[in-house]
Amino acid sequence: MFYALISAAIIFFLAHLILLLTAFPQSKLAGKRYFYSHLTLWFTGLFIFILALLYSGTGQSNFLDYFDTPTKKAMILVFTMALSLVAHTIVKYVVLPLLQKNLEG
Repeated sequence: MFYALISAAIIFFLAHLILLLTAFPQSKLAGKRYFYSHLTLWFTGLFIFILALLYSGTGQSNFLDYFDTPTKKAMILVFTMALSLVAHTIVKYVVLPLLQKNLEG
């Protein structure tokens, strides 16, 4: 289960990167791809959260052992949502206006 969850987290994170990088074909926003990019990021955070719930304090991973309190475990989800919000804000207020400017000029 440990390695399956790690593999799932890695696969979903790679899918997130691929979807994010391909979410702007021909200087436009591909809405579905962009949404799926966020969704795969959220699933990545969820897999890491589940790993922390199941394996923190077991000595299987120094990284997971760090999340030894409920607050630290909850911070995984908070960080994931904050990262998604910051990324969305950057896309909305920086990337999309730049793409629009390039289409006009």
